[in-house]
Amino acid sequence: MQQTKRTAFVKATATALGFSFCGISKAEFLKDEAPRVEEWLKRGYHGKMSYLENHFDKRLDPTLLVPGAKSVVSLIYNYAPAKDLAATSELKIAKYAYGEDYHTVVKEKLKTFLDMIQEEIGDVQGRAFVDSAPVMERAWAQRGGLGWIGKNSLLLNRSHGSFFFLAELIIDLELDTDEGIKDYCGTCTACMDACPTDAIPQPYVVDGSKCISYFTIELKGEIPNDVKGKFDNWIFGCDICQDVCPWNSFSKPHHEPRFNPPPELEHMTRQDWREITDDVFKKLFSDSAVQRTKLKGLQRNILFLDAEE
Repeated sequence: MQQTKRTAFVKATATALGFSFCGISKAEFLKDEAPRVEEWLKRGYHGKMSYLENHFDKRLDPTLLVPGAKSVVSLIYNYAPAKDLAATSELKIAKYAYGEDYHTVVKEKLKTFLDMIQEEIGDVQGRAFVDSAPVMERAWAQRGGLGWIGKNSLLLNRSHGSFFFLAELIIDLELDTDEGIKDYCGTCTACMDACPTDAIPQPYVVDGSKCISYFTIELKGEIPNDVKGKFDNWIFGCDICQDVCPWNSFSKPHHEPRFNPPPELEHMTRQDWREITDDVFKKLFSDSAVQRTKLKGLQRNILFLDAEE
């Protein structure tokens, strides 16, 4: 099969599997990213997320993850909900965690994707990645023309905003590559201005150690007292810098039933959250990304908010 036909097949298959966008880049060393990552780590912006210091070379060179890699296929999978529960809930969780864990849902699709490529084209070797390995997913998505990296460091897409997951297939198949697009943030600083913990100290740079998502998910110890009163009732993750982004006015509700929240989640009061039991936690979040904090972590976050009052 000719390279152009292979590329067309890959893109058509991505669409058929429910991915909103598919962009392709040449698998090569990300030389422009290396100094940025080094500087970010040097500033300590990763906080206690020490795993971000690991596998530095692999983060920048996909051929170290997949020997003989030729192409990085970057994909967007929408998770924007039909209803924003944070608009009416007393305590809030990030939209991406409403339903089933995206690692499971999207990884299954990627495995099917790779199977279909192998069935159609032949012996193609590769690996699938969904936010769980040292892959610079936003850099690859930007290279593949899926959008640009915004001032809040997230990938922005002109027709879908930023409420989506990024995923990649790194394969040893040569494909036609896409071109990146320009930055459309302009002079807007809405995300920077809205962040209550000042986690965006300069455009395009996020201090992860000050992010509400870091405090409520990644940080395993006590939450520092100096951020009391700044969480705006978020108990798992935070969507503030995305909610205020003008490009998210173009986001469209997803069509993935597995991302829909359990009905009970919509009606949780502050008192319900305070009294949450192991059984209720399992019922609401048995297959959810919220499992990352476990019940103990979620209770810590709720108590921290109560201490603000």
